[in-house]
Amino acid sequence: MRLWFIDLQGRKLGTNEAELHARCPVTTTLARETIGRLARNEGVPLDRDWVQQVRVNRSAVERRAATLVTRRTVKKQWQAAWLLRAITCLDLTTLAGDDTPGNVRRLCAKGVHPLRADMEEALGISAWQLHVAAICLYHNLVPVAVEALRGTPVPVAAVSTGFPAGQVPLSVKLDEIRASREAGAAEIDIVISRVHVLAGNWDALYAEIQACREACADAHMKVILATGELATLQQVGQASLVAMMAGADFIKTSTGKETVNAILPVGVVMTRAIRDYCERTDFKIGFKPAGGIRTAKDALAWQFLMKEELGDAWLRPQLFRIGASGLLTDIERQLWHHLSGHYGATYRFPMP
Repeated sequence: MRLWFIDLQGRKLGTNEAELHARCPVTTTLARETIGRLARNEGVPLDRDWVQQVRVNRSAVERRAATLVTRRTVKKQWQAAWLLRAITCLDLTTLAGDDTPGNVRRLCAKGVHPLRADMEEALGISAWQLHVAAICLYHNLVPVAVEALRGTPVPVAAVSTGFPAGQVPLSVKLDEIRASREAGAAEIDIVISRVHVLAGNWDALYAEIQACREACADAHMKVILATGELATLQQVGQASLVAMMAGADFIKTSTGKETVNAILPVGVVMTRAIRDYCERTDFKIGFKPAGGIRTAKDALAWQFLMKEELGDAWLRPQLFRIGASGLLTDIERQLWHHLSGHYGATYRFPMP
């Protein structure tokens, strides 16, 4: 097992830290990681005893979440490196009722080139071909995004299965998944039927997610738990386990449409479920917080959570995504402050 320094796109740069620091100080703030293949989660039979054994100490979880942003901080070039990493893990999202093909094309262009050329040059990353992890949108706009992103490394992610409420028959959900996949979506974000979790009907939840996984075929499946609509943190932990047993590639906090979306206590519970599942099955499952993540400070907090709870491997887009629409603008403003010493006006960093 050999340790390498890796750039933001996962390319091997070398093993000599001093030499790399001379080439680009930002690069060497990124963690050393072990290069290896990431096996896709095959799922396991539903283990009801394991699910029933889940216990969550709410006060302890809330204390743990509260300390993340008080015990750890990064500044200067180290903060810039963390923010650049956040861009590479960003699912740039538009899920508005007034989305148009024009808006989607502009969003795709922004995803392929998230920073202005002058900023990339000043940061020393012009050769990195920095881009977001994916473009996330409704099914009917998938063909537009696929055409706009043709020839680029950015995939299309489609929300599916009656998003956001999921209150449609399973047959309709499966048809929607297949249609998105056939339209060119490489990733499918599905929503679960919350009623199965609230009623403790784990067999029904497992069967539903397993059927969705089969419909997704080779498209990566992110399972949205809609945690803001679940009753307890214990149910969040139990639903996380069942989703992973059924074959989820990622588990995701929220649709972004709930009253309460991505919050750190929920993240603590879900990441520890991921760690537990990985220890027992050797499958690494991705995590995606989404909804309400609007500032660079928020992005840093979620990355701190991943590093501390799951390790450096979960700071790559293969295992970590942030679902957001307005976050990129604030990251750009923070990077501009790093370069110039002052904050630029928001209109200088336009979003579609």
